[in-house]
Amino acid sequence: MTSAPSGPARVIGIAADDLTGANDSLVQFAGAGWTSRLALGGLDPQHTGSTLATVTDSRALPPAAASAVTADAVARLLVAGADRLYVKIDSTMRGSIPAQIDGALHTWRQHHAGAFAVVCPAYPAMGRTVAQGQLLVNGEPVESTSVGRDPVTPVSTSDLSTLIPGSRSIRLGNGTATEQAHRLAEASGHEGATVVVDAVTDADLDQLAAALSELGPWAVPVGSAGLAAALASRWGSDAGLSVLSRSASSPTGPVLIVVSSLHDVSRGQAERLINESADDDLLVLRPALTDVRSRASALAWAAAQERSVAQQATLLLSPTDRGNTPDALTGAEIADRLAAIAGVVLAESILPQSTAAALVLMGGDGARAVLRETVAQSVVVAGALQEGVPVGVVDGGTAHGLRVVTKAGGFGTPDSLTDIVHQLCNLSPSSEALP
Repeated sequence: MTSAPSGPARVIGIAADDLTGANDSLVQFAGAGWTSRLALGGLDPQHTGSTLATVTDSRALPPAAASAVTADAVARLLVAGADRLYVKIDSTMRGSIPAQIDGALHTWRQHHAGAFAVVCPAYPAMGRTVAQGQLLVNGEPVESTSVGRDPVTPVSTSDLSTLIPGSRSIRLGNGTATEQAHRLAEASGHEGATVVVDAVTDADLDQLAAALSELGPWAVPVGSAGLAAALASRWGSDAGLSVLSRSASSPTGPVLIVVSSLHDVSRGQAERLINESADDDLLVLRPALTDVRSRASALAWAAAQERSVAQQATLLLSPTDRGNTPDALTGAEIADRLAAIAGVVLAESILPQSTAAALVLMGGDGARAVLRETVAQSVVVAGALQEGVPVGVVDGGTAHGLRVVTKAGGFGTPDSLTDIVHQLCNLSPSSEALP
């Protein structure tokens, strides 16, 4: 095995395919003592002990475009001082993952010759595991779950060797971290093939993180928040950082929930919140596709909605109908119009009242669009309300200082969103939900 450059990681760069995934990983690094920031504008040089994430929005892009934007993101992370790279992908392998890996390696190898990717999307705490090269969700092949029916980036097989052509799958087994690092390097071979690693438990991820730490920047980890948690602890220990005990506070005040995700799980969670909240507490906004046909129509629709001062939370749901005509709106266009409506709600009912209010953003496209609408420069990630639900503070723009909670659409139980909102603003249950 060729010797990898020595020395602990000082600055971690994360290239993430969507915003909620970036925050999921950043919260893992924040908990391990890293100063964690999601950049929404330029990437400033970072100091020792920092984790900096940038979002490529590459999940739904065609391969060439996904590769190019990922390569550019890694180049900017290098300029910002990153000496370790983490490529954050979807835990269910949705989207343009082979192209993201190719783009990241193209740039990283210019500084670290011979570098190769090590892929493990497992996130056992959320039911995602990899066994014998197969990706499972709660024990079921990923394509047999709702992920196989995803309206934007469906996954048609659980076989990772098919999803990542040319990759090699291994199980690390027993041995020291140095021996495991040799196994990874040998599996990659002289041609630098991507290596896919099994992981069923958090202990498996910890074992992989130890081997990756031995390899240094020669190995580029590719995975979900599960592997990020293991690496955060390992790299933080190597750098001499102290593990922080961060408790996510429970602010009170008006809350805006924006659900742009079309995932069955997120839609079910939204409906559960509606069914279990009193009408006087929760305002539900459901614009139709015709209402978001243009930004002007979206703003006009938002201005026409009435809001009671007693309502503590507003739930904004994107249209589920995307249209089926040649001029059908793209997901990005709908997210932009949804963000315009969110901007009106923020300006009229949240920001003037309380800086302790919060944004809850479900779905990466919508989260990015809403933060862009507020001209936010970054999000400083501090902790999590629950597993897979990071909480941070908006830095810069019209929502500066506002708490922001992000959540991927496919995670959690039916009660996850209800629990989040109750933590934030103590909603009353609806009369129908009472025993």
